[in-house]
Amino acid sequence: MRGISMPTHQYARLADAYLQPRIPNPVPGDRPKVQIPDILSLAMTARAYTRVVMRLRAQAESDARAFARSHVSPVSSRPATRDGQVVRSSSSRTPSPTSLYSHGKSSVSSTRGAFRSPLVRLHRAPLLRVFVPSPEGEWLSDSSVVECEAELKRAGVLKLLRVGDVVWDVAVGDEGNLGRMVWDGSYLVDLDHKYSRMGELSPYFHSLAFSPSYFHRVIRTGVNTVLNPGGNPIVYLDVSPWGQELAANLQLLQDRATTTTPHGTLHSVVHWLHRSSFTIRPPVSPHHPHAYSHSQNLRIPIPSVAGFFIDPGWYGTVIVEAEGTNEGLADFQARCGPGAFPPRADNVTSKMRSEKERGSRRVYRVLREKSRPGEIWIRAVREKERVM
Repeated sequence: MRGISMPTHQYARLADAYLQPRIPNPVPGDRPKVQIPDILSLAMTARAYTRVVMRLRAQAESDARAFARSHVSPVSSRPATRDGQVVRSSSSRTPSPTSLYSHGKSSVSSTRGAFRSPLVRLHRAPLLRVFVPSPEGEWLSDSSVVECEAELKRAGVLKLLRVGDVVWDVAVGDEGNLGRMVWDGSYLVDLDHKYSRMGELSPYFHSLAFSPSYFHRVIRTGVNTVLNPGGNPIVYLDVSPWGQELAANLQLLQDRATTTTPHGTLHSVVHWLHRSSFTIRPPVSPHHPHAYSHSQNLRIPIPSVAGFFIDPGWYGTVIVEAEGTNEGLADFQARCGPGAFPPRADNVTSKMRSEKERGSRRVYRVLREKSRPGEIWIRAVREKERVM
């Protein structure tokens, strides 16, 4: 229980106290003036917390599978008849407000399989903990990252980790995303700071393999009043496999947005933007052609990415927005891949700009204020929005 009841900021305070230089006692036998923290106990606390989180995730997924197997839609039956006439049962008693059938469905079915825990949520990344004091300060060195991986092995969860699991070195601090790394299947990967000073998901990960809200509140997003006022997270997508559909649905529209001035006043601004969409259709079971299936054998592989599949959270319509300028249109056309649009007559300046922005053509932000299940909104992020 210590890992849950102990405030997270105390880990960093105790780690700093441990790393402080200590003067040896001038007189043998005297008690030290500074109490040295028991870092072994803190490390074991973090390991125990990580094991609990992994156990809760396994329990939540097991309960969800059991609920899915036991959930059977009710079959409507024909009404009883007597001599060709329909017999309707009636009762002089009014239904109770708390009756199981007065609200149309049983309350038992609504609560069955509902796993709730403040530490684990289904379809969200778990936040695992390790305790490794960093002599370099807030930025973890390569040796500190290797020690974090060793702590996961000592906790006995190395074989249970999945791609996308977030590991937090609580000894670094609790501000922003300090000490947070993502497991890529073999190693821990640092966060990327190109488009956010707090850190975002690294471009090594394919965002289609995770639900759009998978890292919500696990990897914190910073708010930028100019570039990212809504605090929307970065995702990395390759939309070129749907380039033809995006080209067919492309429109130039006017959009009204509310911005905040440095003095705090709100202004309504009308600007132009390019908007298009493509559809990711769920796989259909051959035995039940009218029912969607999410089984392992019917998952949709991510195009040109071996071993990864599209998460069902992306099924439906994906709406893509880009700047309404000529540069924004050229960037959007380049993201759609060759063949989606007629070739452009580029000059030397546009070719240099295109080569510079080649690495950012997979970068988008999820517009959380517009997105909903079955309809995900994303906005293209260009090279000029980099902060580092």
